[in-house]
Amino acid sequence: MDLGLAGKRAVITGASKGIGLGCAVALAREGCDVALAARSADVLAQAAKEVQSTAPASTVTTHAVDLSTPDGRKTLLAETGCNGDTASGGPVDIWVNNAGAIPGGDIGTVDDTTWRDAWDLKVFGYIDLCRAIYPQMCARGRGVIVNVIGAASLRPQPSYIAGAVGNSGLVAMTAALGSRSLREGVRVVAVNPGLIITDRMGDLLRRQAVDEWGDESRWEELIPADPAPGTVEQVADVVAFLASDRASHVSGTSITIDGGASAR
Repeated sequence: MDLGLAGKRAVITGASKGIGLGCAVALAREGCDVALAARSADVLAQAAKEVQSTAPASTVTTHAVDLSTPDGRKTLLAETGCNGDTASGGPVDIWVNNAGAIPGGDIGTVDDTTWRDAWDLKVFGYIDLCRAIYPQMCARGRGVIVNVIGAASLRPQPSYIAGAVGNSGLVAMTAALGSRSLREGVRVVAVNPGLIITDRMGDLLRRQAVDEWGDESRWEELIPADPAPGTVEQVADVVAFLASDRASHVSGTSITIDGGASAR
């Protein structure tokens, strides 16, 4: 299926590894020029090589910024040409918010600094970037914002309380923006990945193993078999489809990618 994405420009945050890198690869393969944003310039350089090797015709740029800070977010907007006024708008057709990994822990173990630092990157990072990008896309009459959030928003657990609360808020923001955006030619959608095979999966399960047994080395015992964890590619393919005109009547909704786990 031709998604009609050739020639589009996309920005992906948290793109140096995991789901963000997978989204960059998927979009580049469909013909998008992609801008990769993350903290580490070295890791971004390796990511860019991977994207370029799979899609040599696409233009790949990297942006080493700390998106947990307002200055970092402003820098990314400037470097991608998205800091202009709403009359002219930015040149980005697709914006994928993916940066941020909220740590696990219950309400008694997540300290104030950890909670606020995590939300500064993921929750307020997504909010601020949407506040900047959404008006520009509306002024141009086209564009798609895809928020990569998380299935904890659907099944909040006390052992992941900071993530459950933060993700729920981002799902609500997606619904609020996307419910009226189509009248402006813009769509705002989200995906909620469940357990996906990434480095982060190991981090979360190690924390859970400590909470349950006091032994992080037993984390692999917590990997479920039914459903088994998903792959980065399974998430990235959905993101690419949602970003395309093939999903032109999809807005304000969140697609869960967890093998049915949240429906049980």
